Amino acid sequence: MNSPTHDVRQAVRAAAQWLSLLESGHANEQDWANLQRWRDSCASHEHAWQKAQALRQRFTELPSALALKSLDRPDPGRRVVLKRALGAVALVPAAWLISRQLPLEVWRADLHTATGERKKVQLADGSALQLNTASAVDVDMQNRRLKLIEGEMSLKVPGASPLTVQTRFGQILVSQSEVCVRQEANGCRVSVYNGAVQLQPLRGAALTLRSGQQIDLQASGAGAIGPFDASAPGWREGVLMAKDQPLGDFLRELSTYRPGVLRWEPALETLRVTGSFRLDDTDRVLALLAVSLPLEVHSRTRYWVTLTPRKNSV
Repeated sequence: MNSPTHDVRQAVRAAAQWLSLLESGHANEQDWANLQRWRDSCASHEHAWQKAQALRQRFTELPSALALKSLDRPDPGRRVVLKRALGAVALVPAAWLISRQLPLEVWRADLHTATGERKKVQLADGSALQLNTASAVDVDMQNRRLKLIEGEMSLKVPGASPLTVQTRFGQILVSQSEVCVRQEANGCRVSVYNGAVQLQPLRGAALTLRSGQQIDLQASGAGAIGPFDASAPGWREGVLMAKDQPLGDFLRELSTYRPGVLRWEPALETLRVTGSFRLDDTDRVLALLAVSLPLEVHSRTRYWVTLTPRKNSV
């Protein structure tokens, strides 16, 4: 019998190979059907697929170049060469996903969400926990400790007995307060909705963060305390909000809720966007952007979308 660790690694390798095939531009209807059956056959397959898509953008250049060459001179012989090349390329993201960006603790986490998924949980003491897209948390209520492994969480603790939130950059003591914690590769942002929390950075003295304040924690310690943008955590209600925000920043945030690849030309970076957008239909968000801004949406597939400046009408 295979171990859970072996099964996870196999699922990640398979997801990387599927994604490479689809991005080659040579996947036919039967390939898509086979992929769907593979995803539906096991929860770990679907989880691997979601994670692979979310992380695949770092590995798009080589497969994309191969695909473009194939489209320039399509013939059966080139397809064979391409598939062999993609098979080799798939080993790179698979190994990277396994060893670097998909630690097994994410897969073994007590609670986790896929790309685009959000989850609400009531803990045993009545505390309210929410997970944002692609997040993972371990829950140890016996020792009153939560470990944020990946992503973003919101926590409301109504009682006086504190819950400790452990991150890679320090810990937060939460009681009779409400806090949002977002952990990324290089740091962790802590924002307080209500009440006050105690922070202990990896380096430096402990400090108190009060309602309406936020701070960034890094390996070197805590940054400066700043005001908290109350519109930032709209994800809790399934909304992504923007107020005169650079389009590039908005799209980077939106892409965390979309499986697959979302690209845009540099010329679109500095356009400004304002509005409230529902996260349950990111395709519609892109369509709304195309209506209100001078851009066009080009969908190779549901999972490969590129935004370009709108061509001037003749």
